[in-house]
Amino acid sequence: MTSGLGLADPERENAVLLAIIEAATSGPGVEPLAAAVARVITEATATDVCFVHVLDDAEPSLTLAGATPPFDAQVGAVRLPLGTGVTGWVASHREPVVIPADKQDDPRYVAIPELRGEAYTSMVSVPMESEPAGLVGVLNVHTVARREFDDRDVRVLRTIGRLVAGAVHQARMHRRLAAREEAHGRFAEQMVAAQEAERQRLARDIHDGISQRLVTLSFHLDAVRTFLDRGEAEAARTDLATACDLVLTTLDEARAAIGALRPPVLDDLGLAGALAALARGLPDVRVVLDLDDRRLPEHVEVALYRIAQETLQNVLKHARADEVGVRLEPTSSGVHLVLADDGVGFDPAAGSRGYGLASVRERAELVGGTVRVISRPGTGTSVTVTVPLDDETNGEGSARNT
Repeated sequence: MTSGLGLADPERENAVLLAIIEAATSGPGVEPLAAAVARVITEATATDVCFVHVLDDAEPSLTLAGATPPFDAQVGAVRLPLGTGVTGWVASHREPVVIPADKQDDPRYVAIPELRGEAYTSMVSVPMESEPAGLVGVLNVHTVARREFDDRDVRVLRTIGRLVAGAVHQARMHRRLAAREEAHGRFAEQMVAAQEAERQRLARDIHDGISQRLVTLSFHLDAVRTFLDRGEAEAARTDLATACDLVLTTLDEARAAIGALRPPVLDDLGLAGALAALARGLPDVRVVLDLDDRRLPEHVEVALYRIAQETLQNVLKHARADEVGVRLEPTSSGVHLVLADDGVGFDPAAGSRGYGLASVRERAELVGGTVRVISRPGTGTSVTVTVPLDDETNGEGSARNT
């Protein structure tokens, strides 16, 4: 049997760590970083293959982000739920696992055909975690020949894991910032186009509706004055009644135009009441509400209302749901809006309902929020929107609306 990593002296160990640091600073991408780390480890140690599994942003699972060739072809394709297999166990317990041989006998082991685990005898799996990143994934090394990995080998791998965790955290922050900036740019373009379209629509509505009715109203009021001057009271009353009807119709059109700009229901009922009205407006669907009555900043209320409007429209169009739940709840640092249905569900990765979800994400990002979508065909859908609030806003009193 041969000793584990094959790093016989501290000088070789330091060289490996320096190479990992260099790989970690090579660029902001998670996958290139993971590939570089896997390459450095297999080139500098006595291991034969290395896998870098990264914790997913939104789901309780791990995705293969980097691997020694030829397994690099499986990057992005291999996913493991937390708690599944040795890798999932390490992620859940944040403890290393060393298996020198006969890993098939370990109850935690689950074979992954794409990674050909049966071809390798020994393995070490360590969590990749650091402060402030927390757990970001799991690092695995395997050898064809049996090797005895000792505490020093595990310590080196855990040190590598901490270095990689910090780098992955920075890469993710960079990716999120870039995605947010791109989304803001796209949304700004859409907002300019939408504002121009809204101006044109309002101009048409005012010209074709309100202004024409005002012209007609003026004509009838002139007729009333003429009839009164002639002493024809009955004719004056007829035109006055018509004028009153026109006033009411014009007022309704004006209110509709204003409502298209900002939902008046927010001013009348608040966000909780407006969400309840939206949900109860769905036909033939049971509605379960758990809504906090606190008032939020105006821009947050409008964003959450429009998000709920878009999401519930998706439910009506696609979900074939029997029940819809809407929950608005405070957290220690913000507010959650959760919209869930028991409908047919869909695969978020396949792009179903893509336009609606893109709009939901963009609206959330404009108020500094995030969106999490959980769905599978046949299991319904849950959309959770989290928006941060400052301490002053978050400290206001609240009540429940159910």
